[in-house]
Amino acid sequence: MLRTIKKIGVMTSGGDAPGMNAAVRSVVRTCAFHNIECYGIYRGYEGMIDGDFVQMDARSVKGIINKGGTILKSARSEEFRTKEGRAKAHKELKEAGIDGLVVIGGDGSFTGAMIFN
Repeated sequence: MLRTIKKIGVMTSGGDAPGMNAAVRSVVRTCAFHNIECYGIYRGYEGMIDGDFVQMDARSVKGIINKGGTILKSARSEEFRTKEGRAKAHKELKEAGIDGLVVIGGDGSFTGAMIFN
């Protein structure tokens, strides 16, 4: 049975790269178009573990497309590499009601997302 996603978390992870803000903006605006709540996760996996979430809408991403880096900040997380760290992150996402995740980053970010899956 397919489940409808109602809340999406978006995060940037690893080193900053060109286009991260544009990608965040695209996710937030697409969520707004489809009436899906969108939450930015500050500081990547580290922020996920800490529950550092902020609700975002089209206004919160106004004017970021031409800024460098990422408005959500980016960090690497040693704690997320542990089973206990991932369990904390999962608990925070569930408590916030986030049922979908968009990870913007590189190889390490996607490896973390696949392990988290």
